[in-house]
Amino acid sequence: MASTPPRQDVPPMLPDASSARAQPYSSGPTGVGTQPFRPSTQNQGTYPVPPFRPDQTASYAFRPPPNQGPVYRPPPSTSDRASGYPYTQSSSQPASAGPPLNQPPSVSSTPGSLSSSSYYPRMPAPPQFRPPSAVPSSSGQVMMPQPSLPGQGASAYSKSPITGPVSMSQTVNPLASTAGPFPVQPAILNQPSMSTVGLSRTGQNVPGPFSTSSRSMPINPVPSSGPVLPGIPQSLPGMPVSNQNPAGQHPAGPVSTPVNQPPPMFTSQVSNQMSVNRQSSAPAPGSFSSPPKAPTATPARGPPTFGLPATSAPVPNIPPPLPNSASVGPGFPGQMGTYNVPQGQGLSNPSQYPPAFGSVQSAQYPQYASGAPSLTSDGQLNRATAYPGAAPLYQNVQGLVEEFQSLSMISGPGSMEGSVDASALPRPELQDSDYPVQSSPANCHGRYFQLTCNALPNSQSLAARWHLPLGAVSHPLAEAPLNEEVPVIDFGSSGIIRCRRCRTYINPFAVFTDNGRRWKCNLCNLNNEVPSDYYCPLDQTGRRTDVHERPELSRGSVEFIAPAEYMVRPPMPPVYFFLIDVSFSAIKTGMLQIAVDTIKSCLDKLPGYPRTQIGFLTFDSALHFYSLKSTLTQPQMMVVADLEDPFLPMPDDLLVNLSESKSVVEALLNSLPSMFKDNLNVESAVGPALRSVFMIMSQLGGKLLFFQSSLPSLGVGRLKMRGNDQRVYGTDNEPSLRNPEDPFYKQMAADFSKMQISVNLYAFGDSYVDLASLGTLSKYTAGQVYFYPSFQPNLSGEKFRYELARDLTRETAWEAVLRIRCGKGMRFSKYHGHFMLRSSDLMALPAVDCDKAFAMQLTLDETLLTTQNAYFQSALLYTSSNGERRIRVHTAAAPLVSDLNEMYRAADTGAIMMLMSRIALESSLVSKLDDVRQQAVQSKLVRAFREYQNLFGVQHPLTGRLIYPESLKLLPLYCLGLYKCLALRGGHTNATLDERLFATFDMMVMSVPRLLSLLYPVMFRLDEHLLHGDADIKAIQRLPLTSEKLDARGAFLVNDGVRFIIWLGSVLPVDFSIQLLGIEAVQSGDFNKAVFDGNNNVSKRFATLLKSLRSRNPAVFQQCHFVRQGDQPREGFLVLFNMVEDRPAGLVGYADWMSQLFRQVKQKA
Repeated sequence: MASTPPRQDVPPMLPDASSARAQPYSSGPTGVGTQPFRPSTQNQGTYPVPPFRPDQTASYAFRPPPNQGPVYRPPPSTSDRASGYPYTQSSSQPASAGPPLNQPPSVSSTPGSLSSSSYYPRMPAPPQFRPPSAVPSSSGQVMMPQPSLPGQGASAYSKSPITGPVSMSQTVNPLASTAGPFPVQPAILNQPSMSTVGLSRTGQNVPGPFSTSSRSMPINPVPSSGPVLPGIPQSLPGMPVSNQNPAGQHPAGPVSTPVNQPPPMFTSQVSNQMSVNRQSSAPAPGSFSSPPKAPTATPARGPPTFGLPATSAPVPNIPPPLPNSASVGPGFPGQMGTYNVPQGQGLSNPSQYPPAFGSVQSAQYPQYASGAPSLTSDGQLNRATAYPGAAPLYQNVQGLVEEFQSLSMISGPGSMEGSVDASALPRPELQDSDYPVQSSPANCHGRYFQLTCNALPNSQSLAARWHLPLGAVSHPLAEAPLNEEVPVIDFGSSGIIRCRRCRTYINPFAVFTDNGRRWKCNLCNLNNEVPSDYYCPLDQTGRRTDVHERPELSRGSVEFIAPAEYMVRPPMPPVYFFLIDVSFSAIKTGMLQIAVDTIKSCLDKLPGYPRTQIGFLTFDSALHFYSLKSTLTQPQMMVVADLEDPFLPMPDDLLVNLSESKSVVEALLNSLPSMFKDNLNVESAVGPALRSVFMIMSQLGGKLLFFQSSLPSLGVGRLKMRGNDQRVYGTDNEPSLRNPEDPFYKQMAADFSKMQISVNLYAFGDSYVDLASLGTLSKYTAGQVYFYPSFQPNLSGEKFRYELARDLTRETAWEAVLRIRCGKGMRFSKYHGHFMLRSSDLMALPAVDCDKAFAMQLTLDETLLTTQNAYFQSALLYTSSNGERRIRVHTAAAPLVSDLNEMYRAADTGAIMMLMSRIALESSLVSKLDDVRQQAVQSKLVRAFREYQNLFGVQHPLTGRLIYPESLKLLPLYCLGLYKCLALRGGHTNATLDERLFATFDMMVMSVPRLLSLLYPVMFRLDEHLLHGDADIKAIQRLPLTSEKLDARGAFLVNDGVRFIIWLGSVLPVDFSIQLLGIEAVQSGDFNKAVFDGNNNVSKRFATLLKSLRSRNPAVFQQCHFVRQGDQPREGFLVLFNMVEDRPAGLVGYADWMSQLFRQVKQKA
């Protein structure tokens, strides 16, 4: 066996202590060029389906147990008992159970229908195929067959009659096939279906060339080699047919639609008539049926296996999950059903419906991770679980899934400009989670790694047509729900299994060969030897027999304990050092008292106890050092007044072990407020203090908590007041206000990062503190910025206590480095977040926690990628608080596609907005805000929608309509929120410079759910919820963010992910106000005196509601801000600016935004 090359995770170590401190790892993730693995497509294996009994026709069914949904019962397998898997995929072993993959079992030709609507079909007949032909209807017209999709088990005839000679080029799809008495939806080859609603200003349906008063006949493309979901087949052999017509029944009545025109649009009356009584023997008016035809068992093209070879070679370690009990009910695409559309209601809000199982979107949302949407007790679709960004699955809709939506842009009276009915615009719904989820255990959960598009382009030319950001969001330490913790694996002295060439860690997508003696890397396709102590034989399916016992072979997220060769020195203990401003402003605001009280309460909760190290330094115009040696009974303070060349008095006693010196530390914390209570010194020597802290912490590293309440005024790094000159805004000098004034802080940040020191900044004060300069310390050291303008203990004290306590007690990864690998032909070119880039792809994170997320832009280096799938692996090497070196690994996979439409269908709005917002925020450092809003936000949105319009403009010339992909229906709304957010909107009059910079720093670290809440906050009526509802947040009725929804008789709560804003109407009943706020606050009009004592139902429910909402966003403390109607300027700043759909301060509204988007898309479409 070839010798293993030396590990190349970090640059070579230097012998001096400084280099050893900077590079604590001798091995880690590396970014060597890789060659992705390309699976073969020959000799596909078998897939499990229930055994078909000849005595059962398509109408057979079974009744599930009471209060349960449909149950899937896979047949036992006799060919793979050793592994326990119910199917085989190795052609070297004969399949003894189940039909071949992609080949439906034989089915009886006896026609039938579902016996009762209360029965659940277990396994309807699979699709059959026969050559297309024209079939005469009872009225003498010729009905053309439409293509049958895999898994539908049926065919359908077009309602378009042929009044003349049949032209196969116009009416017959040469690839379409039909057979049997089982009806399916009509479809048109390679053409998308479209929305059917013409939306006007008044909300009425507007007739048009492709729309009627309610619905259209949905049409769908024939499945092609599109993206394949990780672990989820695109079609199953047993897709149900929920609406069967008796044999021999044809569409009743003549149809006069010309054959060359698009499919007819059905009105709501027709849709209502299409409800089929499954127990009736006669067809419903307007329904479709096919003449009896003996089925022919022709093999159908089936789903390829995602990420793994479909050949006789060994198959992946983790098979695709089998459908669960909810996966064979009336929820599969391909089923024939009806949906009764109410009068005057169209499909303007497709977010009511969940994504189709087998589509790319279905793999992104938790409620469909098991394979199908949840059902209610009566077997109907539970629409409450639908995700607003998903592609719709129309439960009981006549037709297949629609691929895009459209809005009617009409001209109002006396206007030539296009407009849109605001009530018809798409809006998000209240969700349990905004994270996409793993489609199978082999793929890591979306909370850890999230692609902006779950179907990636296979060529540079296709990527150039994708005008939205292409990349990923990495959140390596995201908090997991209970019972979903990342498993920890210890390989012991044998070492972690990694690829010899690209250094990829072993993962579920690796393929074992040679009876388990070798494994093939899924990133570079290199065959690696399996160590003898890791060897395990393969079963007859090609999987290791111990796959269930090894999480690294079955889970997309794992954590390895690193052996000794991954470090050059013993793990360092957790270090917390506090740099506290004790000048006059810090004492006056009360910051010092709250800070020391919170620190003292958290001493026993600091991670790593009893190894934890701690130290303190205070400053004003001088530096105050404190000796905390354990032999002392009281701390000793030493003052250094030399700011030009500060030194360390008693350097060995400034950083001590907390468990040994706890009593001395507590004595210092008790005495600090009294020591400086009469301090009148207003100077601030920030630069010299930072240099002194660097000398103290450089040996161990750790976390620096920096409390600052005034502008640095003495020594190196002193700053001057800037940003008050309004004439600078809008000029070329504007970006300089958002950059550090003095390069000292950026250089200091680089030194801190090199020595594994992370800086968290807590900024206070009534005046300007220059966050643009001070925040640089946190930006390049993986830290975080906290800002409390006009700090008052009775208003913001609770928020400060919570956020400081969370910073001290949350689990932290120390001395961390992060690298994300991908296959050959692609790389991550740019990174966005708080970190220091040590090499081209290695992010240095001195201290990182669960509240930090990162974004990356993906670039294709090769003209054409020939592999089928792309693989990504995120590896975070760090030291845990208990002193273990660990490696957290997240592995993900996505298909490569050649169709731009597939990319649009697989787009992830949340990840796109994360990457787009960070690109825009970084652009604001070099460009004017007007240019950033135009170029980084609006122009990208216009180009993306224009490209999508060009895809279907020829097939569907929708004059006066804006079409958009279902997956991105909320993208314009979130872009409008980004356009109006505090970090990018307006000039000096809209926000102070520090407030704008704090919003920038906060958005650069926040997670996807927090960002979406910030861009489009949640608003609901509070008084009705507390009086007539309960404290359960699931009962909240979300309202559009427009002032028209604010009622002067009610109270409303706005949650933007940063704070809670409670708007109180001017005629709100006094009784409710007293119950909510207390009689003293109501009588005095001072909301600061509000008391939530829980002595009545309203107050009790309100406290419970706030607790529930805060638990969903633990990263920050959301403070309550009460605003009475007409209270200016608080109402304007806190409430009206959050009304995203309105037009405050001359900004564009939602309807106008969509109209502008429509006009700009049409300019060159």
